[in-house]
Amino acid sequence: MRDLQIDWLKSFVAAVDAGTLSGAATEVHRSQSAMSMQLKKLESAAGCRLLVRGARQLELTHEGQTLLGYARRVLDLHAEAQAALQGDSVSGLVRLGVPDDYASKYLTPVLKRFAPRHGGVEIQLDCEQSTSLIPRVARGELDLALVSRDHVRRGTLLFHEPMVWVGSAQFDVWSRNPLPIAVYEEASLGRRSAIQSLALQGRPYKVVYNSSSLAGQIAAVESGLAVAALTQCSAPAHLQVLGAAHDLGPLEPMQVALYRSSASRGSKAVDSLHHMLLQTLRHAGRQG
Repeated sequence: MRDLQIDWLKSFVAAVDAGTLSGAATEVHRSQSAMSMQLKKLESAAGCRLLVRGARQLELTHEGQTLLGYARRVLDLHAEAQAALQGDSVSGLVRLGVPDDYASKYLTPVLKRFAPRHGGVEIQLDCEQSTSLIPRVARGELDLALVSRDHVRRGTLLFHEPMVWVGSAQFDVWSRNPLPIAVYEEASLGRRSAIQSLALQGRPYKVVYNSSSLAGQIAAVESGLAVAALTQCSAPAHLQVLGAAHDLGPLEPMQVALYRSSASRGSKAVDSLHHMLLQTLRHAGRQG
């Protein structure tokens, strides 16, 4: 087997993350034809097919799945070596967005690692719902955002976050007909998931509480006003997780993605945080 060059591995990982050659080409600043050539060289050196074109996006072969983990580790070490040699020369402002749901469990550990290594980088953090963050990244008002993605090609998929029904054990709200529910704003993916689940069950419901705030949703449940559909990572331990025994059906998980603005390309400060978020949070949902 020939040596596997860094540029080939970068193209391979970018193709897997983007799901398409065109999306990967933008990520690594290459033309689509150049990307295709890099992947062919990698497959030639590896002596096997690594990617095949699926119905909607590129899919990994068994050999490609095996290589992917090693490729990520090689690229992570390569980036760490570059950072160590450059010293703490990275500086600038990174405007970062995250929903309340994901801030504590997923973002805080990353920022704790990032801050000591990059003291020259200032992070401006905005906590809003994904439906508000996505257009702000698209307009260049934010550099990065951790979001529940609304489109299969929105950002880089990190993991799937389960959704759960929650209620207060002190109140049997789930037994009421119609079912009183607390929901997020109209465009919220969590709201859509909850209503779709109830519709598929044919279970009558009524919206008794609207709020774009996670704290508001939790307060509505704690007070016995309603049940709510929350991301598993944001559901407080003192609330009861509800399911089939309470006549509540399953909920679609959220696709958690890292979304970067086009305007931030070329910023070393954004590059550094983007890399650490990807490195730390990939497959985070499986570990939770």
